[in-house]
Amino acid sequence: MNLKKAGKVLTIVVASVTLLAVIYIMAHRMGLQDELDFGAGAYYYADIPEFEKYEQGINFKARLPYLVYVALFLGWGALMYWVWKKIDR
Repeated sequence: MNLKKAGKVLTIVVASVTLLAVIYIMAHRMGLQDELDFGAGAYYYADIPEFEKYEQGINFKARLPYLVYVALFLGWGALMYWVWKKIDR
């Protein structure tokens, strides 16, 4: 199998898995709170009044120092930028 064909197969597999995950998440209404129905923008937590009372730090407890998460975020962004440059050539 040549590299180009393997890339196409991998792209189809990743896209299919992503689509299935999206459909599953939407079908099971994961991440939504029923008492907060803001329509299509319900996932923008900044728009939800008094969101802190729903969060209160109980859903996410950091196991690593904050700077590790910042470094991972910036590293992922740099990697995606590099990949995009390679694809765009």
